[in-house]
Amino acid sequence: MSDASHLIGLLLGTEEDWPRAFETLLGRVGPVKYGGSTHHVSSERITIEPFDLRDKPRYDLVVDRLAWWYFVPREWLKKVALMDDVYLLNSPFTFQAMEKHAAYAAMIRLGIKVPQTVLVPHKNPPENTRFEYTAAKYNRPFDLGAIAANIGYPLFMKPYDGGQWVGVTRIKDHDQLMQAYNESGERLMHLQESIEGFDKFARSLSIGAETMVMDFQPDQPMHNRYAISHDFLAPETGEEIITISRLINAFFRWEFNSCETLVRGAEAHPIDYANASPDVALTSLHYYFPWAISALLKWTIFCTVTGRDSRVVDMDTRRYFEVGDREDLDYRAKLAEYRRLADEYFQVEEYKAFCATSLKHVDELLLEWVSSADFDALLAGTVRDTYPAHEHEEFLELFRGRVGLWVRERGRSPQTA
Repeated sequence: MSDASHLIGLLLGTEEDWPRAFETLLGRVGPVKYGGSTHHVSSERITIEPFDLRDKPRYDLVVDRLAWWYFVPREWLKKVALMDDVYLLNSPFTFQAMEKHAAYAAMIRLGIKVPQTVLVPHKNPPENTRFEYTAAKYNRPFDLGAIAANIGYPLFMKPYDGGQWVGVTRIKDHDQLMQAYNESGERLMHLQESIEGFDKFARSLSIGAETMVMDFQPDQPMHNRYAISHDFLAPETGEEIITISRLINAFFRWEFNSCETLVRGAEAHPIDYANASPDVALTSLHYYFPWAISALLKWTIFCTVTGRDSRVVDMDTRRYFEVGDREDLDYRAKLAEYRRLADEYFQVEEYKAFCATSLKHVDELLLEWVSSADFDALLAGTVRDTYPAHEHEEFLELFRGRVGLWVRERGRSPQTA
């Protein structure tokens, strides 16, 4: 039996909680046996420096949490993907070009129930000497109020490429519309229908072949937004949201992404699903944090050990459009076909088999660690780094309770440092 070594690179910004958890658990996984070989997988935090385009990277896979706003590592990721076949979570090719606007367009064509959405020109022109002439010759005047009235109030004004809820405004009437538009400056904005009277707001976090659909409460502070609620959706709706999430990720080759969906009655309306750096903070996910680390650990090991082909610049969107354009299939039939294509892309069955054999010890390893004083020390340190001193005791007790619930549900008793 031969030995093989694999290196996972972590491209990070300000995060410490989940990287430390990932690094700790990866260090405890030990050798992975697969395909007649013994595989040793380790990780390293990537530093940022000048690079020669002919340099050979040492990484088999990179988890990217930085390139969506920091251009030096973004261009390095493009280079290592194009020239060196490094596997990327996520691909900057599509996150740079296929932001929320393009994602809406693609999903509308595929028949997904995206709310009515209109792109409007920016309020203030871009700084370009050619703009005045071009605008005078080709820009047509438009009635913003009429566009909004056609959509209907209330509605949302939101950046076409935005994230983290920046620049998102709920518009109730014409006066508020004009004020928000005047304040939008040079940003291109969408006007989007508001799904009034929705029953549930679901946020689904997808990591590779796994998806967790969570009951999201956007009006709550961050530590309370993810409710611990297991049966908040009808089973069919839950499966529909998993399918939509996986379809979006397979279509754009995104493997670490979150999707927000409003559920009204029996209909699911996705409203946001292009998050290049989705929230996986311990103080946000709490109860769901162990699952997220487990999924990231298993997926990155699966990809590196099996030599999965990332195909970051080979999107093959035609396969999905061929389904979306068929008039003989209704919505449910299209969803079923999308799920088949997405599961095929993410190798769901192969992934499950790999986890059940080569990584069969990881669930117990994870439970043992999350139950330990070592994890509690990570939790306590994260609370100290996140909240002011007078709130430390309150939040430590809160998060110990929520993570402790996850531990106790699996038959263990959590320890404290």
